[in-house]
Amino acid sequence: MFITKALAAAAVLAAASLTVPAHAAASPDVSPRAFNCAAGYFCIYSDYDGGGTRCQWRQKKVANTADDCSFIRRGKKVRSVWNNTNHRVQYYTSTNYNNRVGSTPSLAGGNLQGSYQIRSFQPQ
Repeated sequence: MFITKALAAAAVLAAASLTVPAHAAASPDVSPRAFNCAAGYFCIYSDYDGGGTRCQWRQKKVANTADDCSFIRRGKKVRSVWNNTNHRVQYYTSTNYNNRVGSTPSLAGGNLQGSYQIRSFQPQ
């Protein structure tokens, strides 16, 4: 009886380790095709997977994204980014390059935590 219970417990553990979490199954792979960001631009989006409102910049440095981005001015958070430049971009939750929160390598991007605004950015 003890061996049967041990085998049953092992089978349950093995099956559980193969289960994909629901949030992982719902998130498709990040693809540049999902993001509409022109070559040479750094783009931020108000929704995940490059959705919602897009704001984009060709400048390498922007001290206050609210100057040019309507959804930042309205207080919305940044949910995703795409860096279509030839350099890594680091971004900040405050204007004038204060409170660094992350960075994205060249020709890459994806979804962010979604709990903050990108208020400034510059090359790393």
